Amino acid sequence: MTASDFTHPDSLIAAGAGPCAQAVAAGHISALELCDAAIARIEALDGPINAVVVRDFERAHAQARAADATRARGERPPLLGVPMTVKESFNVAGLPTSWGLPPFKNFMPAQDAVAVARLKAAGAVILGKSNVAAGLADWQSSNPVYGRTANPLDLARSAGGSSGGGAAALAAGMVALEMGSDMYGSIRVPAHFCGVYGHKPSIGVLPTRGHDFPATQMEPGDFPAVVGPLARSADDLDLVLAAIGGPDLPQSRAWHLVMPAPRHARLRDFRVLVLAEHPAAAASASMRAAMEGMAERLAREGATVARSSELLPDLKDIGAGYVTLVTTMLGAFQPGGSTRLSAHDWIRLMGKREAFRVQWRAFFERFDALLCPPFGCAAFAHEDNPDWEARRLMIDEQPTPYGAQGAWATMASLAGLPATVAPIAKEADGLPLGVQIIGPFLEDRTTIALARLLATD
Repeated sequence: MTASDFTHPDSLIAAGAGPCAQAVAAGHISALELCDAAIARIEALDGPINAVVVRDFERAHAQARAADATRARGERPPLLGVPMTVKESFNVAGLPTSWGLPPFKNFMPAQDAVAVARLKAAGAVILGKSNVAAGLADWQSSNPVYGRTANPLDLARSAGGSSGGGAAALAAGMVALEMGSDMYGSIRVPAHFCGVYGHKPSIGVLPTRGHDFPATQMEPGDFPAVVGPLARSADDLDLVLAAIGGPDLPQSRAWHLVMPAPRHARLRDFRVLVLAEHPAAAASASMRAAMEGMAERLAREGATVARSSELLPDLKDIGAGYVTLVTTMLGAFQPGGSTRLSAHDWIRLMGKREAFRVQWRAFFERFDALLCPPFGCAAFAHEDNPDWEARRLMIDEQPTPYGAQGAWATMASLAGLPATVAPIAKEADGLPLGVQIIGPFLEDRTTIALARLLATD
């Protein structure tokens, strides 16, 4: 950034959380100025996009003033003055948490989610909440409470889901950071569709308490849903993990989180397996070409690049197991989960998941990362058919099952592995294409480091 960019609020917001916090800490700009600039951009740009659906500007102003007072005291928390939004599904005291479902549109939690409280403690200024898919169950963010979010790069297309509102707000330069959640690609798909960065953490790295189905409280346990950041850069993903990562109570009384350093600092040192195709999900020619171009670049840089390995677990089996796991768990709390298993079947499923985790550990002894698409194509046109089974996604002019695209997410989700999405290419019409970087459990900084090294304009 040039010297003038450190005092131009719109440039700082577009640059991301790190530059914003650094500029506020250095006194180049105030948190209140950044807050006002972000609010102005939301008011000017968000009409046709519909990304920031719950606005909390008055309290955001108070948080910005508090951030400026914090700086005046000589304190420099890591997200000082960063203007951001959080996904509507996070509890924020005094704001509705409906998950886009009409029966809960007036549910007002009394406490902030743990992640939200930690963001505030780290100095972030939360402007409001971003739109979601109804029940967090789609790859587009549309619901009967708040309406539909459009992709700011092409208003006729999906911004992704279920964290689509946050990805759209980031892509439009309305905010510098977003906190989302992911169980079936809900961070990864919006990041891919909107050309921003997203990170699904290893299970347990970020606290999930307060990100519960409305008016319920679920113990995180080994539930596959996680919370994580969407950002303008890989550096900002790292920044958020360091700022708010770590166990929740009661575990936090006994231990804390120390993330392993990235395995490598140079592309040429990475050992990667690149998959452009999946046995259960289609990928477009442009998506496959983007993956191949990235593989060729890695090889030119000296990285070890493989296209297959006998160590790779059975991807179709992973997908089937994950569908059973998710529908069974969700069936206890919300519409959409229907599978019922006996206790013995559940125990066998948990054993199968553990067997996959063992396989992945062996895989990541030979490889540092698995690279694959986050989704089989670029952002698709809005789809209004409520019947998932009847939906068809056109990929290279061929109809394919809509729900099958979840297979790309299950590889990381079933075993609780970290996965980072980074933009790597654009289609001929300018729509972004991303790569999903899956890494070994708890080595989130390795996948983020590789995303950083692959950064494109």
